[in-house]
Amino acid sequence: MCTRVVGTLAHVIEAAGLATVALSLVRPQIERSRPPRALHCEFPLGRPLGRPGDPAFQRRVLEAAFALLERPAGPVLEDFPETISDEADQPLACPLPPRFDPATPAAVDEARALRPAWERAREAGGGTQVGRVVDADGIPDAVAAFVRIAAGLPWTEADLPGDPAAVAMDIRGYYEEAALALADHVLAARAAESWLYRTTETGAILKAAMAEMAQASPAYERIFYLVPMSQQ
Repeated sequence: MCTRVVGTLAHVIEAAGLATVALSLVRPQIERSRPPRALHCEFPLGRPLGRPGDPAFQRRVLEAAFALLERPAGPVLEDFPETISDEADQPLACPLPPRFDPATPAAVDEARALRPAWERAREAGGGTQVGRVVDADGIPDAVAAFVRIAAGLPWTEADLPGDPAAVAMDIRGYYEEAALALADHVLAARAAESWLYRTTETGAILKAAMAEMAQASPAYERIFYLVPMSQQ
């Protein structure tokens, strides 16, 4: 949730008589929103409690946050004493499946080959984020639509199965979940994201399609949601 929204909600909740504590990952934003109590954690975005799979560390974060409830007045902003470097620029190091059908566009072939890894991740995790617009069965066809866009076909004629940004999010989810099965360790923050956009055929296609759509007429209004800003 946006830090500004968090700060506003905290003030509203406090006005109703309930004490609040916010966790911050972006210090300038929390300084502007000035919630009654906030603990700033110098952690990678998306990991407000720090290290995944480390309950002792996460407990220390929560204890430090709840300790702020003892402060009688605010706004209070304190820093958690431990930091975690952001490793988003280090893509996941894992092998991609070999080509299966050389007659198929490389990105489509890649998406099909990752299906067993995605299945393993879904079974291990008990669920999936894929399916907002496209389910796993439709991912290769969705990738094929972006291949056509990257080749110059107007995005309105590429047979996308839904809103381009929503389709791209399902593709991203499919790849990142497959990466969980391909890796033999807990992934660093956004390592799977960097792996998708910097090392895979589909990541390259999504970037190329975005570049084509930037010049399109009619323009696509949500173009910057196709690829995360950190990967553009």
